[in-house]
Amino acid sequence: MHDVKGTQVDAQTRCVHYHSDIDIIALKFHCCGTFYACWSCHEEHAGHKPSRWPREQWNQRAVLCGNCGYEMTIQEYMNTSSCSSCSHRFNERCSLHYPLYFDMESRP
Repeated sequence: MHDVKGTQVDAQTRCVHYHSDIDIIALKFHCCGTFYACWSCHEEHAGHKPSRWPREQWNQRAVLCGNCGYEMTIQEYMNTSSCSSCSHRFNERCSLHYPLYFDMESRP
């Protein structure tokens, strides 16, 4: 299984900050290539400032389904509300945090 960093991370990548049944994704941060349960976990544990994934790299596998361990591309994740492999539903409100992880202003 993947090593997901964070505070009180469970087997399905939930953390102390986000822990509902549908909070089951972890993101690989562009700056360090490490999976964290959420932005706040990165802030608390990484020891460096985050950087966002540029649009031209949205084909990278950087989103982890905590239910089955499938790694999807950023673009694949942004185009679905559930895992492409196991169909477990994701928290759709996570899209509000896209600008924290992904450069929403860069040109393709």
